[in-house]
Amino acid sequence: MNARRVSHHMAGALVALLASAGALAAGGDLGQAVKQPTNWTAIGMFVVFVIGTLFITKWAAKKTKSAATFYTGGGISGFQNGLAIAGDFMSAASFLGISAAVYTSGYDGLIYSIGFLVGWPIITFLMAERLRNLGRFTFADVAAYRFKQGPIRAFAASGTLVVVAFYLIAQMVGAGQLIKLLFGLEYWVAVVIVGVLMMVYVLFGGMTATTWVQIIKACLLLGGASFMAFMVLAQYHFSPEQLFAKAVEVHAKKESIMSPGNFIKDPISAISFGIALMFGTAGLPHILMRFFTVPNAKEARKSVFWATTWIGYFYILTFIIGFGAIVLVGTNASFQDSSGKLLGGVNMAAVHLASAVGGNVFLGFISAVAFATILAVVAGLTLAGATAVSHDLYATVFKHGQASSKMELRVSKITTIILGIVAVVLGIVFEKQNIAFMVSLAFAVAASANFPVLFMSVLWRGCTTRGAMIGGFLGLLSAVVLTVLSQAVWVDVFHFKSAPFPYTSPALFSMTIGFVGIWLFSVTDKSRRALVDKAGFEAQELRSETGIGAGEATAH
Repeated sequence: MNARRVSHHMAGALVALLASAGALAAGGDLGQAVKQPTNWTAIGMFVVFVIGTLFITKWAAKKTKSAATFYTGGGISGFQNGLAIAGDFMSAASFLGISAAVYTSGYDGLIYSIGFLVGWPIITFLMAERLRNLGRFTFADVAAYRFKQGPIRAFAASGTLVVVAFYLIAQMVGAGQLIKLLFGLEYWVAVVIVGVLMMVYVLFGGMTATTWVQIIKACLLLGGASFMAFMVLAQYHFSPEQLFAKAVEVHAKKESIMSPGNFIKDPISAISFGIALMFGTAGLPHILMRFFTVPNAKEARKSVFWATTWIGYFYILTFIIGFGAIVLVGTNASFQDSSGKLLGGVNMAAVHLASAVGGNVFLGFISAVAFATILAVVAGLTLAGATAVSHDLYATVFKHGQASSKMELRVSKITTIILGIVAVVLGIVFEKQNIAFMVSLAFAVAASANFPVLFMSVLWRGCTTRGAMIGGFLGLLSAVVLTVLSQAVWVDVFHFKSAPFPYTSPALFSMTIGFVGIWLFSVTDKSRRALVDKAGFEAQELRSETGIGAGEATAH
């Protein structure tokens, strides 16, 4: 077997799990990575990344002495935070999954790019400034600003932990398979390595270390994707029209790849899926948490502007990469098995393209970047989960705001260790499961529970504690139940013949249930507490719009 083919086999099922571990939540079994000959180029680059980030963690540990610096890092600029948000958001699944969707379905792959991107203007105009002015550490600070603290924070922590758990499992499985491929290690050893590195970053460096890991990873991913897109376009005289014309000529679906309808044929599923991607973004706890790391509301707006810029640019690149894979990978027999299928499945399209345009060295680089991508996302998720437990549950619900910073920090670190262990165990348990639905569920829960509560509590005077808590939990439960009843779980995981819920995503229904629940249980709330909640709206609005009284971010 020649060296090139060995390298493709070796990168193997990397994306079969990576891509489905994120945005490509359409279903289909993931397949298992087989232990492969090691790619020393990829390992070398991966080791350099790990050593570099561990030095950053050591530097950050000296600055992380209080709960405030652990949670927010604090005081970074809008530009830096924008890059970090982009690093948090541009998962390996976005890179590999969207390009695979474009490779398979052409134009329809844009449903992911557009869905993810359109969520950002919502955050810019409705959320960013208010989040920074009202909150200190978590989005629960914002949602519970004028409400009774206990019920709302209990709900917010539940929503956060559900989102974090499903996102985390998907990322751990993907990362475990990737290291198994690069090192030739057993899967469980690979998952443990990921868990240990994740815990080291978060335990010792807190938000400061996590921020810089995300910034470095964003630069590497943007650089790698830019090079791939440049090399593809260079072969067609930098004319996208020529690239698309060639793709139509060689693709099995011909002209239909340039029009919608190949991917999600059912309009209700398409709308529901789009809603989950758009509004889920505005409810992801590890993304919302990043707005508390900047000094003021102006920098919060600036960070969303830069995040949107980088993410938008990145998604344009994935579209070019997908079409590049159609013309350079789909037509090359060395990337296909004996039956003519792509080695490692369609999710390998971007990795094969890396080899096609840059050889084995660039293939190693893209493999290492894919791992760095997962590690950065996992660290951000763990930090969001730890903060929800220590700040929302321990400090506010159990200790009624009387916990010392030292104890809160200790609880955060204990939670980080527990989350790390749970993530490793679940990553091993779910090794052979179709985990494609997990990230779509995370987005559905974020859109159906976290987003409605944030939106209504900040913008509607009539919202009450009872309405926010009951409506939020209704959105959370309906998103989970409808996902379980959909094909991705009911048929693909439980192996029943047909799914009771016929649509791809529950968000259209569960988000409606969340909003209606908040409205209904607020307008029917005649309690004394409801009067207090409504009376507090003007003070909340003044602070959210002006920033008067807003907490300062701690300096680095």
